[in-house]
Amino acid sequence: MFENKRILVTGGAGFLGSKVIDALIAQGISRSDIIVPRSADYDLRHMENCHKVVKDVDIVIHLAARVGGIGFNQEHPAELFYDNASMGIHMMEASRLAGVSKFVAVGTVCAYPKFTQVPFREEDLWNGYPEETNAPYGLAKKMLLVQAQAYRQQYGFNAIFLLPVNLYGPGDNFDPESSHVIPALIKKFVDAKQMHAPVVEVWGSGSASREFLYVDDAARGIALATARYDGIEPVNLGAGSEISIRDLVEIIKTHVGYEGEVVYDTTKPDGQPRRCLDTSRARMFFGFNAEMSFEEGLKTTIGWYVNNPISF
Repeated sequence: MFENKRILVTGGAGFLGSKVIDALIAQGISRSDIIVPRSADYDLRHMENCHKVVKDVDIVIHLAARVGGIGFNQEHPAELFYDNASMGIHMMEASRLAGVSKFVAVGTVCAYPKFTQVPFREEDLWNGYPEETNAPYGLAKKMLLVQAQAYRQQYGFNAIFLLPVNLYGPGDNFDPESSHVIPALIKKFVDAKQMHAPVVEVWGSGSASREFLYVDDAARGIALATARYDGIEPVNLGAGSEISIRDLVEIIKTHVGYEGEVVYDTTKPDGQPRRCLDTSRARMFFGFNAEMSFEEGLKTTIGWYVNNPISF
């Protein structure tokens, strides 16, 4: 699949993208055949830049996205919709016009309806509206599935669509203004321990559940799908298990060694009530299974942050 191929990875300098590049290299791709357009040079919200970056490219893996946690989604819904929709739509059209042989669109678990039966199966994707706090982002990404299927039908364009759950791992975004739940909690507890703060406040009731996928596993799954999957159906990427936010808080608190009190701010939203994916399609279509245990991945991530403290 990859022999003599030039692969463009949008968002390739980011948290997930850098790991995808490592996974491609592990499959035998030369680093010189992987192109990473930098956002400072190419704003992919504009079609002319998309035309430039796809020139002489065989495969596109589209990871570039604007993302954030619940608070960030509440504050920037319009930007998250416009930026993610315009980047994806323009990149796929530019890729088609340039004769790209395969386009890998990476979506989000936020595309699923708010009240989806657990485990989330790909055929349930259209059975309701996404959770309100992240619906604009989720729907913008979901439109790439519509585009991929329409382009396959009309143009015979080989575009696939993957649905990863929440990712975590070393090098994640720990900025409290835009981080997701795991890095946000790690930073809160590490900071509280260092400052001897008596209380850590957590958003929501703690009753919601989430599934998490270690970033290296996600990257390996994307590389496998790029090499082996050419189907029209969306495919989940996950670990296949869930944990409540309350249990997650206790695990992080224990690993960090924080001995103060945890207070839940129930005036803040919980987000989607539950998230847990059926991962059988990924296993069947391209042989993907998550390998990193959650406990070990969490310990590794906490250790990385403690040794690489970041100020904001």
